Amino acid sequence: MNPNPRHDHRRLGRELDLFDTDPLMGAGLPYWLPDGAVVRHELEEYVREAERAAGYRHVYSPVLGKRELYEISGHWSHYSDDMFPPMKLGAEEVVLRPSLCPHHALIYRSRSHSYRELPLRMAELGGMYRSELSGVLGGLTRVRSIQLNDAHIFCTLEQAVEEARAALDLIRRAYDDLGIRAARYRLSLPGEGGKYVADPELWRRATALLEDVLRGDVLQGVPYEAVEGEAAFYGPKIDVQITDPAGRESTLSTVQIDFHQPERFDLHYIGADGAKHRPVMVHRSIIGSVERAVAHLIEEHGGAFPAWLAPVQLVVLPVADAQVEQADEVVRRALARGLRAELRTPGDGTLGARIRAARLVPYQAVIGEREAEGDQAALRLRDGRRPGAVAVDELLRRISAVAGARGAELWAAA
Repeated sequence: MNPNPRHDHRRLGRELDLFDTDPLMGAGLPYWLPDGAVVRHELEEYVREAERAAGYRHVYSPVLGKRELYEISGHWSHYSDDMFPPMKLGAEEVVLRPSLCPHHALIYRSRSHSYRELPLRMAELGGMYRSELSGVLGGLTRVRSIQLNDAHIFCTLEQAVEEARAALDLIRRAYDDLGIRAARYRLSLPGEGGKYVADPELWRRATALLEDVLRGDVLQGVPYEAVEGEAAFYGPKIDVQITDPAGRESTLSTVQIDFHQPERFDLHYIGADGAKHRPVMVHRSIIGSVERAVAHLIEEHGGAFPAWLAPVQLVVLPVADAQVEQADEVVRRALARGLRAELRTPGDGTLGARIRAARLVPYQAVIGEREAEGDQAALRLRDGRRPGAVAVDELLRRISAVAGARGAELWAAA
């Protein structure tokens, strides 16, 4: 794959006014501009709806926790080099969380559970913080403040493989909708050293279950390989690998089976026999961090996002000043339908210049004298197609249908 510097998300994201940084905020702490915030919001809503449809319940949890919480989870002994230093709060020490899973374990533990409730699928789009060194920070792919699409499934041992397979299937369907291609799947295993929990039986059991998951048909021919030294400190994981336009590989999505944290937090459920049983904890992220997902989408699409993700979906272009009032009315009607539409008047340049400036907008509606008289617009699609004059109501209906379907097509059949 040949590198294309024009598709570098750091450059394109700034040129398109999606995000930026400021030295006073600090390295690895980008802020989102209005158009970037639209992409982020739409992506987050897509994930929430996909999760709701798959039986997940959403929670919110704080980004701070007491140091003791991460001592129990094992983060403090195995992961503290990547955490921000604790902050004194009276006699206590609190820490910016490096992960959401300890908080979700506490939420699960806060209520009693029966086997009839399982699997219990808990999801959150939540903030977490990693103390990355300045030398590795870059754009949206390596940041210190992360918005993570995270979820934890508390289930019985018998349910774990099927839940992990279902999570991989959810990831695959999301990639189809977003236009993302998985390069390969990686079974990430522990390496040498004290980074990993010292429990060989834990690793053996979890790895065997993930191998069972990978033998399923959900992968649809995408290859996988086992790689040592890439596991989480508490267990193995399946990583979904992607490549950028320069051929560099990174992890976007993960599925993990965890026996460690249910043990550490003494989680249990009441089984059919009336006794306490330990649940299995399946960790899963559909798109990983929102930051990395948006960075990849910028590069994958060159800023020409699918219609449902595009910051501006429809630009209305009056040919002359005489059509500005009619064009403005079309914009108002589009906004009333929930579309993101803008007006570009002759004061913004010639018609040709305005069309070129809106080259990444999925739909351009040109309104001349004839179109204004017939309540129509001459439609131009981003891919070069020109369906011709279309009644405004029909135009807005079909754009709404395409955007609502969250697909890759620009113009569906009537």
